[in-house]
Amino acid sequence: MYTPSETRYSGQIPYRYCGNSGLMLPCISLGLWHNFGDADDFGMATGMIKYAFDNGVTHFDLANNYGPPPGSAETNFGRILKENFRGYRDEMIISSKAGHEMWPGPYGDRSSRKNLMASIDQSLRRTGLEYFDIFYSHRYDGVTPVEETMQALIDIVRQGKALYAGISKYPVEKARIAYDALRSAGVPCLINQDRYSMFTREVEEGTLRLAHENGCGFIAFSPLAQGLLTDRYLNGIPEGSRAARSTGALKREQVTGEKVEAVRRLNDIAGRRGQTLAQMALAWILKDHSVTSVIVGASSVCQLGDNLKASDCPEFSAEELQEIEKILRKSLAGK
Repeated sequence: MYTPSETRYSGQIPYRYCGNSGLMLPCISLGLWHNFGDADDFGMATGMIKYAFDNGVTHFDLANNYGPPPGSAETNFGRILKENFRGYRDEMIISSKAGHEMWPGPYGDRSSRKNLMASIDQSLRRTGLEYFDIFYSHRYDGVTPVEETMQALIDIVRQGKALYAGISKYPVEKARIAYDALRSAGVPCLINQDRYSMFTREVEEGTLRLAHENGCGFIAFSPLAQGLLTDRYLNGIPEGSRAARSTGALKREQVTGEKVEAVRRLNDIAGRRGQTLAQMALAWILKDHSVTSVIVGASSVCQLGDNLKASDCPEFSAEELQEIEKILRKSLAGK
């Protein structure tokens, strides 16, 4: 039986309160979007979760469709918990989501009450958990009334299947409706999850401010732009990278000449700061304290360890921020 380190909270990554709640999250959370499905190395997945927990990462982010195949990340995570973390459930924050396609037919997709209620029961069975700490509506689907989806989340919390409700990838005007509906029912939205990186900054235009105004935390996914904000792309698209694969989440056409040049220049700044580019990219998001946490993915313990060092990064000087902003503005020409 694996025995987690008893010193993991001492001198490890810092925690931040999630909005106006009393819940603290580590500023870096581990996402299981990639590398935890049946197609991946179970031993490596186990090692990464052990390493994360030993180093203060108590928040693990899932969704019902994570894999491949869909559902397998939840199943594998449940197995890892059962085999290695008995007695530690109360020291973990485990989140999951529903709203993207999970099974064929009219009820295995989107954000209806039917889908969310069926999905959370399936997710609890796959993980072997009695409850999730956070359960999200994974997206606004463009069809289901927000009020219907929020009522499902309200009932999920009231039934004890989740402690907190969250939303993910909601347009600002739909997020406002969600916040009002949840707050009126006495189940305030704990957290909003959306894409945010140096190269993807749309949330700055309203999502972040609205979350803060509503006492809601914010957590960023894809903070490294699917690996583009690492040293892998300093010389273009390397063989075997996500962008080189036809099925990868990072598309070849996204790796423009302007983006590669920006990555090189950002890497120079990171080097002057004594960081890797990935560490600086994570620290750049976390400089805004309305951001509760960033979700990192990892394919190895070494990569995860490198990312966790972002919490040790020095603060940015005004000159550094100006230089970074100039580089990022120029990179937009490649969109």
